[in-house]
Amino acid sequence: MLILMKVITMLLFYSILFSGCNYVGVPQSELLEFDHHSLEKYEFKWSLPDDLYLTRLYEELAVEEIISGADTELEKVKAATIWTHNLWRHDGSNQPEESDPIAIVREAEETGQNFRCVEYSIVLNGVLNSLGIPSRVLALKTKDVETRKSGAGHVVVEAYVEEYGKWVFIDPQWNAIPILDDIPLNAVELQKALAEREAQLTISGLSAIRQRVYRNWISEYLFYFDVRVDNRFSDDTSDQRLMLVPIGADKPRVFQRRWPVENMSYTHSLPVFYPAPFVED
Repeated sequence: MLILMKVITMLLFYSILFSGCNYVGVPQSELLEFDHHSLEKYEFKWSLPDDLYLTRLYEELAVEEIISGADTELEKVKAATIWTHNLWRHDGSNQPEESDPIAIVREAEETGQNFRCVEYSIVLNGVLNSLGIPSRVLALKTKDVETRKSGAGHVVVEAYVEEYGKWVFIDPQWNAIPILDDIPLNAVELQKALAEREAQLTISGLSAIRQRVYRNWISEYLFYFDVRVDNRFSDDTSDQRLMLVPIGADKPRVFQRRWPVENMSYTHSLPVFYPAPFVED
């Protein structure tokens, strides 16, 4: 009887997964609107790859071996993402003792512990910046971020890939990079593709089944987007953050009912949120 129930459950899962009704609303995702003008100016900052911490990271984590055989920037991003994805299995409730990339990797190696989406993204962000690919940790939030008790956020990475001249969304927890018309997408472009062209969207790094699961899963997190303004690897960085808010949406002041949203500025502007990165001289 137990085996029969498992078979029925799996058949039900796959029937839902491949049915035309799309049980969790990817085609029904609302198309978000943003301003396409630069209305404000923020001094985004990144570290150069010869920064002392990034140099140490590059050597200690053997980054040259991680990207061995990768020629283009996107290939390096994919190689670094695969490596990060395979460091541990996801555990949404476990946090490391320290929060810098090297310490996270060492703790995972030495203790066998698993960590959150946050830690995947912190590690990948460090590796990419050590390669001279400006990247940032991107926090995603659901539309009901203020009232939902839990599960209102997810954390990924966006990297500025010079060969495409644009920001690219990377989810190291899933080993996922969205591609449309052979162009890698940023987070807002991914949301738009899910709302308008879901059938043409592919997710690099995932099997066909996992692509479908991921598209359904990630869609609700693509409403609010926020990043640090100061992305340097130093002790004197600012805590200021910037949130991209859809036109007409409220500006969240609390996360999951009880956590105040602090040091946050808000914008509706895509050019403001997606500048070409620059680094400290």
